[in-house]
Amino acid sequence: MAECGTLYLVATPIGNLEDMTFRAVRILKEADLIAAEDTRGSIRLLNHFDIHTPMTSYHEYNKVAKAKVLVDQMLSGKSVACVTDAGTPGISDPGEVLVKMALDAGIQVVPVPGACAAVSALVASGRETGRFCFEAFLPADKKQRSAVLEELREETRTIVLYEAPHRLGRTLALLLETLGDRPMSICRELTKKHEEIRPTTIAQAAAYYQEQEARGEYVLVIAGKDRRELAAQRQETVRESMSVEAHMQQFLERGMDRKEAMKAVAKERGIPKREVYAALLEGGESQEQE
Repeated sequence: MAECGTLYLVATPIGNLEDMTFRAVRILKEADLIAAEDTRGSIRLLNHFDIHTPMTSYHEYNKVAKAKVLVDQMLSGKSVACVTDAGTPGISDPGEVLVKMALDAGIQVVPVPGACAAVSALVASGRETGRFCFEAFLPADKKQRSAVLEELREETRTIVLYEAPHRLGRTLALLLETLGDRPMSICRELTKKHEEIRPTTIAQAAAYYQEQEARGEYVLVIAGKDRRELAAQRQETVRESMSVEAHMQQFLERGMDRKEAMKAVAKERGIPKREVYAALLEGGESQEQE
């Protein structure tokens, strides 16, 4: 039985061909087959770097059936290099399916890193980079899109989204409606001739693209919700939803002693402990008068 081949996930430039790595060129030359999301676009890249490896089409509409074919070829000993339209395969593209099927079949998967629009935009955005979430493109389905936006409403990490020019204005309006106004950076045509990285706010960007035509591919990098603001909102919700006495009773029923319960109530309501004590005294006096 032939030894299994390998699946290589080869990152390619997102605009500037000088971002192609030496390793990526070598792997594409040495592979038995290149599985390309867009063969017409990839042939220009291969010609530029004098790569003559056979190529096959692997895209959204054949990703399951073709993945089975590619896995069979790798099980027979062939090595396959997967490339996307631009950037790193497997991120918001059909490569994800191929990776899962290859791993399930016991095939080695090797990443060949390089350009990635999401990371490039994030590090140049001026937003916090230590914690971030990547949502790729928002779902086209209205209900699914609303569900994702609702989840992002409370997100404290930096948010990275992709968007196409013809949907940008609508997406910015939805973001403003759901998330409120926040700092953000709009990154357009990364690594290309007309690259633009513009710090702004959601409201300013939404207004700007009501007047200006969007051109090129966009990455939106949005500040997460301020943790202090989020905590204050939760505390306000607690204060409005129950009295101090009812809140106190919840903790007492959990087995806390009175001192611990008062401290916990004060923390969850965002008020000093003395205010909890005063409210309990007042509540007790009112009950005695009744």
